[in-house]
Amino acid sequence: MINITEANTFILKGLTDNTELQIILFFLFLAIYLFTLIGNVGLIILVIGDPQLHNPMYCLLSALSSVDACYSSDITPNMLVGFISESKIISFHGCATQMFFAVTFGTTECFLLAAMAYDRYVAIHSPLMYTVSMSPRVYVSLIIASYAGGILHAVIHTVATFSLSFCRSNEIRHIFCDIPPLLAISCSDTYVNELLLFFFVSSIELVTILVILVSYAFIFLTILKMNSAEGRRKVFSTCGAHLTAVSILYGTSLFMYVRPSSSYSKEYDMIVSTFYSIGIPMLNPVIYSLRNKDVKEAMRRVLRKFPY
Repeated sequence: MINITEANTFILKGLTDNTELQIILFFLFLAIYLFTLIGNVGLIILVIGDPQLHNPMYCLLSALSSVDACYSSDITPNMLVGFISESKIISFHGCATQMFFAVTFGTTECFLLAAMAYDRYVAIHSPLMYTVSMSPRVYVSLIIASYAGGILHAVIHTVATFSLSFCRSNEIRHIFCDIPPLLAISCSDTYVNELLLFFFVSSIELVTILVILVSYAFIFLTILKMNSAEGRRKVFSTCGAHLTAVSILYGTSLFMYVRPSSSYSKEYDMIVSTFYSIGIPMLNPVIYSLRNKDVKEAMRRVLRKFPY
């Protein structure tokens, strides 16, 4: 018989052990986090407060902003505490909770991006039927279904991951409790977990990417039939921001999760994961604000109300 001690706490090692660098990173990521909250919450308030943005496209965009704000809040505050505290310990249940919400919001974002692509297809391909095809009942159902899919996906991986034994080490070489680094330190057989991770992540990515590609295929066919250059420019302005966000999110998520844990490279993958979990929530409001004429005009209307 061999004595095995199960880990009931974990140590999040983070990006670096260098004290001076940790202080610099603390202020850098604090600025990023504040910018993320201001950008996403500001976009939500803008959509709620401006009647001209009360349509399915911007309701879905505000839902995406709420997901980004929550996703960043699940990961960044704990990481910031780790930079200025000698104790980098997170409890077993705290780690499970963090992973659950990270998977929930990450998956929900994928579904919402697919819903936004379908919304653009309906608006451009069938503008006369848009208010009927994308009624409040339809787009609210899409938002609820996106969250439900994210929660279900998170439950599966959280239960599967934290059913493993962690007796080899309790040091997680990562910025938060993510699935690959947890599988890397488990002393159990992780074959089933890797299979589940590959199957569900690849299935979700494949289905949502397929919805996005089919939607944009019909959109481009519609663009080719347009005679107005102004109409084409408007379509590209509304779709360009969405395509940019899709490319960034799917590229990094496929790299992170659709591969075996044996190929997990601690330092390099940690940087990619940091960009995926902290950088993307910051970039989304910037992308949609700078590349969307309606959002910029709504911001101007709000700014005109304030005296200088």
